[in-house]
Amino acid sequence: MEFVTNEKLTIVGAAGMIGSNMAQTAIMMGLTPNICLYDPYAPGLEGVAEELFHCGFEGVNITFTSDIKEALTGAKYIVNSGGAARKAGMTREDLLKGNAAIAEEFGKNVKQYCPDVKHIVVIFNPADITGLITLLYSGLKPGQVTTLAALDSTRLRSELAKHFGVSMDAVENCRTYGGHGEQMAVFASTAKVNGKPLTDIIGTDALTKEQWAEIQQKVTKGGANIINLRGRSSFQSPSYVSIEMIGAAMGGKAFRWPAGTYVSNDKYDHIMMAWETSITADGCHCAELNGTAEEQAALDKSYEHLCALRDEVIAMGVLPPVAEWNKLNPNIK
Repeated sequence: MEFVTNEKLTIVGAAGMIGSNMAQTAIMMGLTPNICLYDPYAPGLEGVAEELFHCGFEGVNITFTSDIKEALTGAKYIVNSGGAARKAGMTREDLLKGNAAIAEEFGKNVKQYCPDVKHIVVIFNPADITGLITLLYSGLKPGQVTTLAALDSTRLRSELAKHFGVSMDAVENCRTYGGHGEQMAVFASTAKVNGKPLTDIIGTDALTKEQWAEIQQKVTKGGANIINLRGRSSFQSPSYVSIEMIGAAMGGKAFRWPAGTYVSNDKYDHIMMAWETSITADGCHCAELNGTAEEQAALDKSYEHLCALRDEVIAMGVLPPVAEWNKLNPNIK
């Protein structure tokens, strides 16, 4: 098998359902032969490693460890799903305090054990905040840390395909921006169905305004719906999409969806949020983002929500005040 790179990929949280699926996906995509699995839960971790050994993959060196130093040393790419999972009745924000502390420790470990890491994808919730904390404490450049935000866009594509009774391939360029939570901004102006702009369809018999509002609601509650249906939080979709992200960062296939990235411009500043991006071997780069006045207003509201979460983390003492971020990470201006 040919691999995109030979450099070390570390999966953090590998004993969990997301982590174990990420490891298998990375191998099946042929990203790298050098994969290290890390989890503090040693028996479950060994079980995942054994399962992967039993797959009979060829040309792959799978290692596993519950020692974070060993796991991160020499790692050039990391995907971290190592936070607490969301349970029924919980919002992503309910996970804030515990997972913020986990992100802080992770960022410090990255700085200590693998300061030469090239790219990190953070996917444990609330990912906008845990990714931001990781970025600040790791000392990395903003383009080196991204978070999983694409599931909201893929869920929009799925809901539209179901509504119109068409193949998902017939639904193009679905986009949600801002927070990865119920305050996200769902854009219609970017999307097309069978080549026709979605904005031309909304308000017609094919998709009434009420039906569009229902679809938006389904998208914002897509994760909660999975929990209701399966009795546990999503694991297949976040695993696949996050490995697509790290694959793009390795120099592989282009990533097709928005990513959570550090945004600092004249309107949105000192925040991690879903944005239109490109992820390459040179890092994550923000692209232009344009929407209708209504969509921009929704994005503004989402940004305000994220700022409130950020300020809550600052009040907890997990992060210093924004004015002091440059002292913590000189790459943050």
